[in-house]
Amino acid sequence: MTALRSSAALRRRRAATAGFHLGAGALSVLWLLPIALVVVTSLRSFDDISAHGLGSWPRSFTLGNFQQAWSDGGQQRALINSLIVTVPCVLVTLALAAMAAFALSRYEVPFRRSLLLLMLGGNLLPPQILLIPVSKMSELMGVYDTLPALIGVQIGFGVGFYVFVLYGFMRAIPAEIQQAAVVDGAGPWQIFWRIILPLSRPALAALSALSFTWIFNDLLWAITVLRSDTKMPITAALIGLQGQFVSMWNVIAAGSVIAAAPTVAVFLRFQRHFVAGLNLGAVK
Repeated sequence: MTALRSSAALRRRRAATAGFHLGAGALSVLWLLPIALVVVTSLRSFDDISAHGLGSWPRSFTLGNFQQAWSDGGQQRALINSLIVTVPCVLVTLALAAMAAFALSRYEVPFRRSLLLLMLGGNLLPPQILLIPVSKMSELMGVYDTLPALIGVQIGFGVGFYVFVLYGFMRAIPAEIQQAAVVDGAGPWQIFWRIILPLSRPALAALSALSFTWIFNDLLWAITVLRSDTKMPITAALIGLQGQFVSMWNVIAAGSVIAAAPTVAVFLRFQRHFVAGLNLGAVK
């Protein structure tokens, strides 16, 4: 009887596992299908699409769409603009957030909880209600329609969230490590640079990948503080690409692939940190 129950339980587990994999596989196919359609469309010629339809089986293969989007569509300039904005934003934001989180998590700073709640509350505020104030403020400061204005906005709206996340991670580092360093004569800067920062490397790597993706893919703030087409990042330039080529979906799809390539590369490089980042700031 025990053997029969064990065999039935084993069959149920196998059936549940098979059902899970079938369901997950079906969801993966549904998720990847639009992406595959965009990639295939970017490799088809305009004559092929106009003659047989966008959803037909491809009968041509060309890389000229990428050249057209890169040169004629302005994707090269837009990609450079995106990198000029994204790379400094990631470095400066994480540097400021790491220092602030170190002070708040390792020392008795006055009104520490109030500061953390203020930072968290700022991230809960819908950004749409701040579009006009931010635009007007950038005009009054004389930085409207410049890349430094976009960099400043991205840093200002990102620091609070990163401080909140890094605070939870740094707080979990054992206090005995810091106390041993103090006994050895280490100052606050040495403790931060040589002990806390290396131990926080997994959190910083995960936040670097996440912040790169968020800033690089941002559209809202770009169209708020920028006006010139020559200064638009690549996400905003895709709108101009669609208006420029109208019904040439192969060129538009090629531009979309170009825009997605950097974030995909960052994700593949830091994918294990993305998974680890799901638990950042959790109580250990």
